[in-house]
Amino acid sequence: MLFWGLSFIWSSLLLDFYQPVTIIFIRLIISSVFLFALIFFLGKHEKVARKDYRLILLSALFNPFLYFLGENYGLKYSSPTIAAVIIATIPVFSPLIAYLTFHEELTPVNYVGIAISFAGVILMLITPDLSLAADIRGVVFLFGAVVAALLYTVALRSLTKKYSAIVLVANQNLIGIFFFLPFFLLFEAKSAIAVPLTREIVTSMLLLAILASSVSFVFFAHSVKLLGISKSNIFSNLIPVFTAIFSYFLLSESFTLQKITGIGLVIGGVYLSERTRKLN
Repeated sequence: MLFWGLSFIWSSLLLDFYQPVTIIFIRLIISSVFLFALIFFLGKHEKVARKDYRLILLSALFNPFLYFLGENYGLKYSSPTIAAVIIATIPVFSPLIAYLTFHEELTPVNYVGIAISFAGVILMLITPDLSLAADIRGVVFLFGAVVAALLYTVALRSLTKKYSAIVLVANQNLIGIFFFLPFFLLFEAKSAIAVPLTREIVTSMLLLAILASSVSFVFFAHSVKLLGISKSNIFSNLIPVFTAIFSYFLLSESFTLQKITGIGLVIGGVYLSERTRKLN
């Protein structure tokens, strides 16, 4: 969650030089090379059953393809902190997905938690004169990323029972490269090639690819295997906290009482939405 919180800052820095698809495409290439090299040196290679390729392909469609499209375009039209707060609502919706797919019971407190988290998001998105603090396009893209992440965790749950986290993430990122390839070649390749490399660009891209796209997803997939979807997603409420703190120090982003209150409501709502949920 620390690396994912920082990823909004690294991506925000790269958006000054590249378009969203270019950033995702490059970070997935670096991540895939890193993960498959790690699999080779650690001797962790696992043969994927033919019947499971369809589910892996579907999971890769949700994440990295749809999730990163939503996240990066959302970040393009909003601030890192607002983007992180919206992404942090993923565990709020987890009980609803768990109810629909795994028949987990919802309690009244769960619904209260969902409402409180929404209130926190709204507080983050409006200004004192009740106008939007973020471009509506960014909000739509970010909530699209939330939906993609929820569908991804459903697909991931059954896969983690059969394969190690590192093998799953490596294959998903490799497939993701081919999802993004035509969009990169058609729309962004020329502008990307024209950008001169700097230390800031290289450092941010490597940190994104290795820590956010590789290490964090491996850790998360392993957590889903050990803890399940809901308990793993609870930790997502730390993402906006990390992002807000580092955005203040690294990007000089304002840290107002309204923003702090909004973050607090989101985190409190997430806690309530998960705290009392129980299995049938």
